[in-house]
Amino acid sequence: MSNPTCFNIRVYGVCIRNKQLLVTDEYVMDTYMTKLPGGGLEYGEGPVDCLKRECREEMGVEITVTGHFYTTDFFQPTRFFKDTQLISIYYLFQLPEHHNLKFSRKKFDFENERNGSQSFRWIAIRDLNPEEMTFPIDKKVVELIKLNFPTP
Repeated sequence: MSNPTCFNIRVYGVCIRNKQLLVTDEYVMDTYMTKLPGGGLEYGEGPVDCLKRECREEMGVEITVTGHFYTTDFFQPTRFFKDTQLISIYYLFQLPEHHNLKFSRKKFDFENERNGSQSFRWIAIRDLNPEEMTFPIDKKVVELIKLNFPTP
């Protein structure tokens, strides 16, 4: 194992509505990925402010953070940066009652396939499969969601 020389802190949101989880499909760094909404913590901001900023930037909405859900509790090297350890923080959040966010029913439903492309969709909790998520920490979070939000 290499010795990571720095940390990458990411902050993501868990939005559950009508027994469904909000996910984002993205094409970033020439990679297709399915993950939870959120992104990188910037110097000088707290994790909750990071999630709110990311949701404003990516979804154009002001969210309400309702609580902490999970923080990485195992070693995870980053996929994209050498010698960097990833730490991810997940918060529960709610979308505003009225918004213009568009949702798709299919994966990677982009108008243009270019770096930065993104679409959002809902997955029923009963149908969630950790393997559908791209990153190892998100896979663990999906398992925790299934445990904490059981559906018949």
